[in-house]
Amino acid sequence: MTNETHDADVAFIKALAELLRKNDLTELEVKRDYGKDDSLNVRVARKGETAVQIAAPAPAAAPAALAAPTAAPTAAAAAPSDDPADHPGAVTSPMVGTVYLQPEPGAPSFVSVGSQVSEGDTLLIVEAMKTMNHIPAPRSGTVKRILIEDKAAVEYGAPLMIIE
Repeated sequence: MTNETHDADVAFIKALAELLRKNDLTELEVKRDYGKDDSLNVRVARKGETAVQIAAPAPAAAPAALAAPTAAPTAAAAAPSDDPADHPGAVTSPMVGTVYLQPEPGAPSFVSVGSQVSEGDTLLIVEAMKTMNHIPAPRSGTVKRILIEDKAAVEYGAPLMIIE
């Protein structure tokens, strides 16, 4: 890769980060093919800070400006976390949408902290594309934590609640 291509890639990555910020996105992934064995894979994600991950058959020494942002998330991931998504009883969202904790406005919630649930019981609803999707309990147990608020937007894989 020439220095000119490298400068264009840096500008491209900066544009992606700006697009991420302007559109309030959390993640963006792009692959650019330059030729047979020459491509650039860029994944820009944010969780508190913007992280940039690059995978490309490039020169052996990666520029420090591009390598620095990936160091912080890697170090944070190595530290022990209290991330609810890592909990063995976490129930995660199967889709992107809006969460509703009750079947209709003014009705009681499907579950609350301390509720006993059986496998298959409805825990909440995720609305996606005007479709109300009932999210069932994956296992029987007690609801220990509800991690989202009613009418909150959720992403695929986001932890919704903890059942033990």
